Amino acid sequence: MLTLKGIHTYLRPLEPEDLTFIHDIENDESIWEISNTITPYSKYLIKQYLEHAHKDIFEVKQLRLVICNYKHQAIGMIDVFDFDFKNRRAGIGILVRDTENRQKGHGKEALELLTKYCFKHLDLHQLYCNISADNTASLALFKSQGFMQIGLKKDWNFINGIYKNEYLFQLINTDVY
Repeated sequence: MLTLKGIHTYLRPLEPEDLTFIHDIENDESIWEISNTITPYSKYLIKQYLEHAHKDIFEVKQLRLVICNYKHQAIGMIDVFDFDFKNRRAGIGILVRDTENRQKGHGKEALELLTKYCFKHLDLHQLYCNISADNTASLALFKSQGFMQIGLKKDWNFINGIYKNEYLFQLINTDVY
């Protein structure tokens, strides 16, 4: 699908071979804060998830894609969640796993590709994301793609004994793709 292919990055559906990659991400405590995770996942549960990953977004209300570079290496994941077809909106989240793959444009290109896909093929009117106030890289990424800060949720997440603020960002489709 051309919509999900960029210059340096492409997005692809989950495959059974992604089991270890996803297991490692889901069990990396250093990034649990981003996904509000507090418990580990077994390979068994992730395998079951992968067996059902082919289901239609209209049925399961979410879509998870793997971010790949053109060496065909999985470097991250990007998600559409809380898919609400009636109101034509969804949440979006992104993770580029290893620091050596960050700040190289992969996240930006993946977000751009998925945004276009959501507006063109899923006929969404808007996308939103929630970003911790101290996640400067994500704040910069979403702002660079036209997402606007529309709210501040004070003391929203309790992380390592302190409350952290979280911003709500929104992108409304004003273009025709």
